Amino acid sequence: MSYIRTLKGDINPEELGFTYSHEHIVCRPDYWVQRGEDDLLLDDKEKSKMDVKDFKNHGGKSIVDATAVDYGRDVQAVKEISDELDIHIVGTAGFNKSFLWDAKVKEELKPIIGEYDTYIQWIENTSINKLAEFVIKEVEEGLEGTPFKAGQVKFGTAYNRIIPLEEKTLRAVARAHHETKAPIHSHTEAGTMALEQIELLQSENINLEFLSIGHMDRNPDPYYHEQIAKTGAYLSFDGIAKIKYAPESTRINCILHLVEKGYENQILVSGDTARKTYYKHYDHGLGLEYIIAKWIPRFIDEANQRGFDGEKLIHKFFVENPARCFTFKK
Repeated sequence: MSYIRTLKGDINPEELGFTYSHEHIVCRPDYWVQRGEDDLLLDDKEKSKMDVKDFKNHGGKSIVDATAVDYGRDVQAVKEISDELDIHIVGTAGFNKSFLWDAKVKEELKPIIGEYDTYIQWIENTSINKLAEFVIKEVEEGLEGTPFKAGQVKFGTAYNRIIPLEEKTLRAVARAHHETKAPIHSHTEAGTMALEQIELLQSENINLEFLSIGHMDRNPDPYYHEQIAKTGAYLSFDGIAKIKYAPESTRINCILHLVEKGYENQILVSGDTARKTYYKHYDHGLGLEYIIAKWIPRFIDEANQRGFDGEKLIHKFFVENPARCFTFKK
């Protein structure tokens, strides 16, 4: 039996449709609250909803919300957006990168995880298997005590290093995957340490076809991407529109290099739209409509000029590949 788990419930993979594979919709990360970084707080449900509506109006069907427990997610608000717009949203269990763990534990989580003041205290003082049990519960029972279940499990690592606590959460997520069969997503800081993550996951006997690796366009190295693709993992190019990191030509060249090498079935595309200034209805940014309305026509044009079938590739990246990647296979 194969299915995709959304906040609304389980659906058949073919129901997922056109999908952004890595976004953030409503979240208030305490780490950024403490530092007064208002741009990183997506704290207005109605403004977030308007951007999601723009995405839907252009033909979007589903969004994977990659917000983990340590990034201040608002599960109820995101579920309401899903219901009110009749759009599928996949929630995320697991963890993010370690520097966020100085954040205060949400009060409503303390009955679930214990009376810890910060996430780092919780992770330090809890065994791998107990952390895995928490992740399993979020997949099988619901996120943060709600009845809305996660559809993927996540871990993250730092820039050019994996600290021991990150390895601990990686192993917890791997063990939760074995129990639940939930797909795995990894955060890489600036696209680094993907091969090292893979090595650790292999030590936990993970089939890498269940893994998507984030932020690959932050490290626009075609040789590196090819080595990752050879393992069977999905590569997520989820920094579309972030010109401060690289021009779109660089991202498109990296994607088409993988296509040339025969890895078009392992490519995901999204925006990781996690700032007010990226959202149209918060602060006049390009918004969630940008990829579907503006970037895709450009990609199709460039791909066609280079002898590819651009429309066919777009269908793979946004429909076929997400439908496989985010499927639970019992």
